[in-house]
Amino acid sequence: MKLREILKHVDHTLLTPTAVWEDIQKVCDEAIRWGAASVCIPPSYVKAAAEYVAGGIPICTVIGFPNGYATTAVKCFEADRAAADGAEEIDMVVNLGRVRAGADDMVLEEINGVKDACGGRLLKVIVETCLLTQEEKVRMCQVVSASRAQFIKTSTGFSTGGATREDILLLKQHMKCGKKIKAAGGIRGPADAAEMLRLGADRIGTSRVIAALEQARQKGETYETISDTAY
Repeated sequence: MKLREILKHVDHTLLTPTAVWEDIQKVCDEAIRWGAASVCIPPSYVKAAAEYVAGGIPICTVIGFPNGYATTAVKCFEADRAAADGAEEIDMVVNLGRVRAGADDMVLEEINGVKDACGGRLLKVIVETCLLTQEEKVRMCQVVSASRAQFIKTSTGFSTGGATREDILLLKQHMKCGKKIKAAGGIRGPADAAEMLRLGADRIGTSRVIAALEQARQKGETYETISDTAY
């Protein structure tokens, strides 16, 4: 898989709590330079970032992040605010306690409520696969497939693990209704990203793919030279 194609699926991500505005500007610039799918940043920076990129790349943000146990009303408010500020994509964390309790109807209702609050924006549902059993992962595939969200997403990147090969294969097997998969957490570089895409993911949440390319660029390698490399 060619690097240029991989980059079209990358949500270039910076969600560290200590990020300052200069850091956000940097990841926006990098995402535009390399042709990423979006830049994924904290909600507090969405408005400024949307104005900064001026349509140059979609802004993605997170809600209910990273633990998912905010009330539905709070998540809906966050989604509405993010959309008003200029976010084009929303990544929400499900209520994992409700997942563990088997309250799938409540999880589905919340996802659809957040989708309504997004005002038509793309919605990805983070299920934190590292904390779920196999049976719970399958159930979340069924819930997200039945919802109005467009994606299921493996991980926040802030828990005990990230996307795994096995989880992508499982999600690919059980996702229905044309819903897509985002792999996030633990993606170490272009080769990992390419593997996740080959297994069935459609988006990759990571900072490391573009970080690796930026390091190469600083060594004097050109975009064309780097992008000719297959992974």
